[in-house]
Amino acid sequence: MFSSAEAVAKKAMAAALTLVVASGPGVLPAAAATPSPVKHVVVIFQENVSFDHYFATYPKAKNSAGEPAFHALSNTPSVNGLTAGLLTHNPNSHQPFRLSRAQNYTCDQDHDYKDEQESFDRGLMDKFVEFTGAGGPGCPDYGFGKALVMGYYDGNTVTGLWNYAQHYSMSDNSFDTEFGPSTVGAINLISGQTAGVNKTKGTPIKDHQIIDQVVIGDPDPLYDDCGSFDQVGLSGKNIGDLLNAKNLTWGWFQGGFKPSQPASGNAPAVCGNKTPNLSGALQTDYSAHHEPFEYYPQTANPHHLPPSSVAMIGQTDQANHQYDLTDFWNAVNNGNMPAVSFLKAKKAQDGHAGYSSPLDEQQFLVNTLNTLQQRPEWASSVVIIMWDDSDGWYDHQMGPIVNQSVTSQDALSAAGHCGTVNTGGIPARCGYGVRLPMLVISPFAKSNFVDGTTTDHTSAIRFIEDNWGLGRIGGHSFDAIAGPLTNMLDFRQPRTDILILDPDTGQPVF
Repeated sequence: MFSSAEAVAKKAMAAALTLVVASGPGVLPAAAATPSPVKHVVVIFQENVSFDHYFATYPKAKNSAGEPAFHALSNTPSVNGLTAGLLTHNPNSHQPFRLSRAQNYTCDQDHDYKDEQESFDRGLMDKFVEFTGAGGPGCPDYGFGKALVMGYYDGNTVTGLWNYAQHYSMSDNSFDTEFGPSTVGAINLISGQTAGVNKTKGTPIKDHQIIDQVVIGDPDPLYDDCGSFDQVGLSGKNIGDLLNAKNLTWGWFQGGFKPSQPASGNAPAVCGNKTPNLSGALQTDYSAHHEPFEYYPQTANPHHLPPSSVAMIGQTDQANHQYDLTDFWNAVNNGNMPAVSFLKAKKAQDGHAGYSSPLDEQQFLVNTLNTLQQRPEWASSVVIIMWDDSDGWYDHQMGPIVNQSVTSQDALSAAGHCGTVNTGGIPARCGYGVRLPMLVISPFAKSNFVDGTTTDHTSAIRFIEDNWGLGRIGGHSFDAIAGPLTNMLDFRQPRTDILILDPDTGQPVF
């Protein structure tokens, strides 16, 4: 299998030097020309984790009895995690502490735009308990109350991710593009621009979900039958527009996107399917505000219509590039894996505290990567694993403020201020926000490598833009200043090894 993969990789690299031209309008090339051997990019977008929450003590795990053991390779580099001083003399009102594997379910922390800025306390990074901590009655906080926000997991719980870091590349200097919750992160992932609100439904302004036509909260997308309560629509471009302009195959694939009740006449589609998490609790599969392309009319599939055929997945038809997660595997198994795919787990497996867990998330990630690594397309693929926001979990490293903002909801440098101006004349886009994990898994990924390049969500779309020559989104999108991912990759000698893990333990199978 490895020799075959190597042959495919060499053929892909040779193909990168050959210009492929479509035979006419609307005709898709078998493999669009790229300056690298990468023909497939898969972005797996998970939920609500700070870097320290998953990698605080990497690569050292406690290895408690009864938990999957993790022992680092001898040449493992260190990361910018929690030092002995930060673990025992932390400036916050509670010291950081390890959460065990048995404590994998916790309550959701506060991750609002303003509250996250206040937790940074002008760069002192010492007010997380007061401003983003959540605990108390009805919350599985294990007796820590609001100090739960200082908890972290190690390689005995997030074992799969630590093993991926051992064998591929990870970053310890990647940040949420802006402060704020899931919607902000998701929109930035595809457009690098949370401004441009031009239509609303409900009271998103009153609820401080938008300010001066910029999204800072979690309103649902306006162009989605399965949205509810507060909804907003956005103008402007996203990465889908650039991919369409180049006639490239692409799609957003989300668990639960297929409706439980299709739209009919004036009746909207209903997204009511549910799946139990590992604890047995039923969770609704689909979350509308996790689907960023539904905020833009040109890339939305409001009625959640299915693709017209498996062969059309990735191309433009009634689905408009928005699909159920099962459609991704249908396309892959049919031999038409899109050039660019964004994968979003069902809520039960997206890792979001409050209804999912690191162990649920591990099931999704490992099963996905085990399958992809054994496909022929793997030889020309790059998988980028990112998280949408920090959930408010403690992280000790403040990032650079590359975009300033002055509004009533800013509080980073002073009340009403994240810096002194509205960068580009657009308010409510204070960032970079909280530090987040990010991993690159690929035959081209450096092995056991930690990258210190400053990156953010839009670094993923910058990689896509550069690989296919798409240009930039424009309109003050963060993609114009995003740090590159290329330091995590080496195209000179594609790897032929793969890493198959046990989805339950996260440990290598062979």
